[in-house]
Amino acid sequence: MSVVQRVDNVALLPGYLAAGTAVLVLLVDLVVARRAVTVAVSALGAAGTALGAALVGAAGIRRTFCVGADCSWVWNGRAALVGVVIALLTLGVLAISGPLLRAGRTPAGEYCFLLACAMTGGVVLGAAGDLITLVVALETLTLPLYVLVGLRRGSLAGAEAAVTFFVVSVVATTVTLLGAALLYAVTGSLHLDRLGGTLAARDDLRDLPLTTVAVALVVAGLAFKVAAVPFHAWAPATYDGAPLPVAAYLSTASKLGGLVALLAVVQRALPAGVTGPVLAGLAALTMTVGNLVALRQRRTVRLLAWSSVAQAGYLLAPLGALALAAGRTPDARDGAYAAAVAYAVFFVLLELAAFAAVVALRPADGDGGTLADLRGAARRHPWVGGAFALALIGLAGLPPGLAGLFAKVTVVRSLLAGHAGWLALVVALNAVLGLAYYLRVAATLYGPSAAGGARPARGVVWALGAATVAAVVIGFAPQLVLDVAAR
Repeated sequence: MSVVQRVDNVALLPGYLAAGTAVLVLLVDLVVARRAVTVAVSALGAAGTALGAALVGAAGIRRTFCVGADCSWVWNGRAALVGVVIALLTLGVLAISGPLLRAGRTPAGEYCFLLACAMTGGVVLGAAGDLITLVVALETLTLPLYVLVGLRRGSLAGAEAAVTFFVVSVVATTVTLLGAALLYAVTGSLHLDRLGGTLAARDDLRDLPLTTVAVALVVAGLAFKVAAVPFHAWAPATYDGAPLPVAAYLSTASKLGGLVALLAVVQRALPAGVTGPVLAGLAALTMTVGNLVALRQRRTVRLLAWSSVAQAGYLLAPLGALALAAGRTPDARDGAYAAAVAYAVFFVLLELAAFAAVVALRPADGDGGTLADLRGAARRHPWVGGAFALALIGLAGLPPGLAGLFAKVTVVRSLLAGHAGWLALVVALNAVLGLAYYLRVAATLYGPSAAGGARPARGVVWALGAATVAAVVIGFAPQLVLDVAAR
């Protein structure tokens, strides 16, 4: 039998485009050495990656690196959605990075190269068909962020945040790999579909203590990546110490990557009877702790960080419906998976808009400051302040932030369909709890105005406008995202 595999290069095209962007940025920075050209090449590469991911996804399911029926690369509608969103988030973060790069403390070439590398990991992650590809893609997304967090010269807070992020993430990766090794010892396979089929067909393997330990380790390791409680302690310190655009990428693309990885193993590989109760408990604990601690925050980025922790609970909540037998029927499972993906898309758009507004309202190369520094910002900069307020209201799940409202409704509906009414009640109570700090920040923006600030950078305003418009558009047509997520 031939061991040479046929490679479908069309299926691999989005990965080629993302990796090619990273290589091209490195060469352009070496040869031309002009910041504007380097950033422009990065932006064009990110846009090309998004377009390539969408076109390949529209052509139907494509598979490659296959051994029999088991494939390590599966490019389908969901992989295309993840690739497009990751690439557009990279493009948005590049747009809001202008003030940071112009300040001169962050080298543009290295910054754009690392962002392109992280984008490559995110694009590959959506198509991963086995545990090794999944973990390598997740680390390719995460590894450049260690450096980006501490890349700003002379920033002690950035260096501390980078070390914290590095240590915690390495431990999380080690735990995940140990779980994967134990799963291989039990089943003899690493492909996600083969793992799921083996564990579903063999009660004796599913009941082994070693299998339970392996599943717990994999779920715990991936829970670090989405900053789920009690694996969340790294997030607030890392976000607050990182440059604002990098914090935005951590809160959006990195969190989306963690959710995609967790969803892949839960949906295709791990037994729902074991993961469901764990994810339900994680979701309830995460959203409650995140919202309660966010109430006490006075620094802007720390508030957004704890808000992001709470949002991770909402992301995990649909998967908690798998805890009950009624939530493991085919229709209920499909609804839960689609709700998790759709909520992630809604969330990352609103979160990017919130961070873009903070970048627009703060000094170039500055940190997020305190909430008091935002007092009256909407009076000085009406459009920026209005977009910021809309993003906050959307994250709270209130109209006119329709994207956030439909996201919450989608999660609650999926929980009710899975007969997890208690978890739907926890989501509803936490949504009310979140109103206290989201509306407080929105009210601060329209408070008595202090002295006028600097004019926001044009690129930041454009990125903020694009994220806001996208959030508004999908708020009026949420079923489009749900349909793609369901496929």
